[in-house]
Amino acid sequence: MQLVGVQLDIAWEDRAANFARVAELLSRHRPAPGALVALPEMFASGFSMNVERIAESEARATETFLCGMAGEYGVYLVGGLVTIGEDGRGRNEAVVAGPDGRVAARYQKIHPFSPGREAQHYAGGESIATFDWGAAIVSPFVCYDLRFPEVFRAAAQRGASVMVVIANWPSARAEHWVTLLRARAIENQAYVLGVNRCGRDPFLAYPGRSLIADYRGEILADAGANEGVISADVDLAGQAKYRDELPFLGDAKRDLSGLWGPSGEARNPEPGNPK
Repeated sequence: MQLVGVQLDIAWEDRAANFARVAELLSRHRPAPGALVALPEMFASGFSMNVERIAESEARATETFLCGMAGEYGVYLVGGLVTIGEDGRGRNEAVVAGPDGRVAARYQKIHPFSPGREAQHYAGGESIATFDWGAAIVSPFVCYDLRFPEVFRAAAQRGASVMVVIANWPSARAEHWVTLLRARAIENQAYVLGVNRCGRDPFLAYPGRSLIADYRGEILADAGANEGVISADVDLAGQAKYRDELPFLGDAKRDLSGLWGPSGEARNPEPGNPK
């Protein structure tokens, strides 16, 4: 089983150019049949707040492209796109197309990036999503979600052993990106595929640094700063053995409500008990 990340310099609000670039990269770095392949957040447009311009129309061009590429290569393909909800606000989604050329899963970004005004234009989702990838369960996330470990733990409790994070993560916080991806892998004993964009948009620079971390948090592949494709093999048997030997997930408290007082404030520790 192969994880693949496709890192590109997204052309600003130019769907056709981005489709062509993804198709070229995949043709040059052909993924193995059955692989799990991921593209960045909003790969067809860049991280734009111009929802009406970049959102899917009735023709669903970006979704159709993802399904076509997934069917052509016989892979699971995760890519970011924008839809518009009934309230008129955008939905920043990770859509998963399967080898049969159909949508296998759809996830709406739970945490819009409020410092970048995303929350003014996009509504946050309310639940995680999972899908089956062979013997593995996969959960997709989008960019700012990476800062919220509780949603990743919820995915692990649902059985996820592989987590995918698609992003437009800026250069100013590149080390946060790498550190948090490794942390999510370590604490959930999961493979984590993080796929970021590189280059620039009209507002920010992006470092790339798409990477694959294994269930111990070790980096198996790092794309660096330029366009390209990374890949790594998944060892589910080794992961299962590691989880059995170090049952961190089983030891985790599933209900944390007892740690909070009735007002929602954290309880003070008892006198003489620093823990």
